[in-house]
Amino acid sequence: MADLNPEQLAAVREVNRPLLVLAGAGSGKTRVITQKIAHLIKDWGMSAQNIVAVTFTNKAAREMHSRVGKLLPKDAGRGLQVSTFHTLGMRMLRRDANRIGFKSNFSIFDSQDSLHLIDELLRKGGSAFASDALRNQVSEWKNDLILPPEAVQQADTEFKHAAALLYSAYQRNLKAYNAFDFDDLILQPVLALQEQDEVREYWQARVRHLLVDEYQDTNAAQYRLVQLLVGATTPFTAVGDDDQSIYAWRGANPENLHRLQTDFPRLVVVKLEQNYRSAGCILKCANQLISNNPHVIEKRLWSALGYGCPLKILACQDGEHEAERVVSEILHHQFTHGTRHGEYAILYRGNHQSRSFEKVLREHSISYHLSGGTSFFEYTEVKDLLAYLRLLANEDDDRAFLRVVNTPRRELGAATLEKLGAVASHCGVSLLAACFEEELSEVLKNRALTRLREFADWVVTLADQVQRGDAMPVIHQLIRDINYSEWLVDNAKDPRDAERRLQNVGELISWLERMAEKGGESVGLTEMVNRISLLDRLDRDDQGNDNCVRLMTFHAAKGLEFPHVFMVGMEENLLPHRSSVEADDFDEERRLAYVGITRAQKTLTLTYASKRRRAGQWESCEPSRFLAELPADDVEWDRPGTIREPEEQKQRGQAHLAQLRGMLS
Repeated sequence: MADLNPEQLAAVREVNRPLLVLAGAGSGKTRVITQKIAHLIKDWGMSAQNIVAVTFTNKAAREMHSRVGKLLPKDAGRGLQVSTFHTLGMRMLRRDANRIGFKSNFSIFDSQDSLHLIDELLRKGGSAFASDALRNQVSEWKNDLILPPEAVQQADTEFKHAAALLYSAYQRNLKAYNAFDFDDLILQPVLALQEQDEVREYWQARVRHLLVDEYQDTNAAQYRLVQLLVGATTPFTAVGDDDQSIYAWRGANPENLHRLQTDFPRLVVVKLEQNYRSAGCILKCANQLISNNPHVIEKRLWSALGYGCPLKILACQDGEHEAERVVSEILHHQFTHGTRHGEYAILYRGNHQSRSFEKVLREHSISYHLSGGTSFFEYTEVKDLLAYLRLLANEDDDRAFLRVVNTPRRELGAATLEKLGAVASHCGVSLLAACFEEELSEVLKNRALTRLREFADWVVTLADQVQRGDAMPVIHQLIRDINYSEWLVDNAKDPRDAERRLQNVGELISWLERMAEKGGESVGLTEMVNRISLLDRLDRDDQGNDNCVRLMTFHAAKGLEFPHVFMVGMEENLLPHRSSVEADDFDEERRLAYVGITRAQKTLTLTYASKRRRAGQWESCEPSRFLAELPADDVEWDRPGTIREPEEQKQRGQAHLAQLRGMLS
């Protein structure tokens, strides 16, 4: 622990009382968490299986687990749990599902599954409101620990009344499918801990130290989960930064950091203010900007890396001109400093802003990576095979049944499936179970009945084989039985599309094989399927060529750092967003700008346009109010008509000539 500064060391050594580590951007919070876990195991003799660390992405959890492993002797970390909140909830439910009326082989509904179920319920009951708005309201209630009866009682508008009725029906259907949605992975463990003494006693005895990263991003349900896991006596470590709370739209509450002082009177607070990432000028600008927000606990970042250079603010004519200026700045900087593409990032408020930058980067043959594109697990062929696996793991999963029953086609039409659904509803069973009901023979012709039962027999046979042994041989058999590769080729748009789809299938199989034997222990099909359901998009976004200019939203950039950053679209109604301007509430948008600024290590450039095209019409734009909040002595404004030094003009010309030669060669 010799490389820790005094504040970091104090945070690591405080193991007996509740601890809040108020960790500024780039202040080494991951180092504190990993060193503390190692300290608990090596110096305090705590078993790794009694330590639980929680963060918000699988990527962060993997990195944390890997770093802890390097600090410990071999096998000392066996049993350590480092995961997201949702993975922790899934593990708790795997043990306790039977105690709350579910079976342990439950399915996890992703956002598409949830929306599909809501659409089905709305078709039956009808509603004047959009399904995604209703789903968002249900999600908000779950995050606030509000159950359907309370939602009905509290509904004070026609919309909330409709959403509350939907909420009740939605939960009943999830129960029938033996499924949880993502919000349930937090809500249901909280309910089990609150209502069942045995569950609470087991987990409180199991967890002897809990560490929670990004605490400012917790919602009410996650906060309550932490309370119930630690009880009145278990020490814990909460690490967070109220200045980086940028997820209010999904229920995050930065006040949770400050609630700790009320709910845990023995709480110790340690502030990490030394930044190891950014030059002094960048931090000075970040500090002054965020000082305009209210703070319960003040902190001020500082750096020993030197002042650096002033921030640049580029005025642009429009969005296209903005992209051209940014790419020109990158080319000029690369020519004068010998840097690589991978050292640059372009950050923006909304994904729609990326298009003009992609166009200009392509024109200059500059490789780039666009974060937030299609996830591997969203490709049709991947979702098809995962639906088969979901059905083998949970025969009550009607959503999976409907996806695969005609993929590849088995000549089972909509009328057949509608009659099957009616029998399932009448008998109170799943669609798969309904295939074997005698009543079905009364409503279906022999040919359709035979095809349906052949399919159901095949699924049940494979499911039984999975229960008796390893999953991978059954998965390989499944793909052979349905001739899936041939079906993909026959239904592809062209040979290249077929090749891409087959590669995705091969990658999925390889990935499942690695997971099946992870850590030398056999992993069952249900656990494999549930792990996949919890994978976030960041797991794919950071793969690929490192030497690319990175394009991403401010939200996606949180937790990352780059030597040279461009914050684009710094205008009123973009950052701050139009909704914040209309609500006259700028705190979270200011935090978003602060997150963007603190991603930069060496240089930071901000841009704004005088006009932008929206919905086919030109609109005038005003510079963001946040630009005026930066310290005037530490920014350089480059407005239209700015006269450059002859040497700089010469360098820019040489940079463009060098780029042209590179493209021609």
